[in-house]
Amino acid sequence: MEIYRICLAKYAGELVASGNPGRWNLRGQLVIYAAGSRALACLENVVHRSGEGLNSLFKVIRIDVPETLAIADLPLDQMPADWQLPRHYARCQPLGATWYQRQEAAILRVPSSIIAHEHNYVLNTLHPDFGQIRIVGWEEFAFDPRIKEANG
Repeated sequence: MEIYRICLAKYAGELVASGNPGRWNLRGQLVIYAAGSRALACLENVVHRSGEGLNSLFKVIRIDVPETLAIADLPLDQMPADWQLPRHYARCQPLGATWYQRQEAAILRVPSSIIAHEHNYVLNTLHPDFGQIRIVGWEEFAFDPRIKEANG
């Protein structure tokens, strides 16, 4: 399976986690977020960056997840009420934190808060199987100027 991450070009050479908190992780949990498609990766960046932040040089990282690798899943029908709202990160973080602490799978598949039937993937960089996840390519990426104008 191939998943995608759009990041600043200077960070595209390796899969490194910042430890910053996100919707599915607590501060200090070293995870990387990726998307099931380039388009979803683009939308995720648009909602998490200011218009000015979209003016930088970006790359799409193509990430290979071996078919044999276990993937944990948080299905849409099991999400808490209003989980997708930005102010409700606290409803999602415990779900991801539990997955992270149990170490049962290197990857957690989660529903996108932007497009209900699309998926994002959370990669646990400290899981023993993380080393099987590989970058298989890079592509130049530029945000369409109309996106920046609408969100800038």
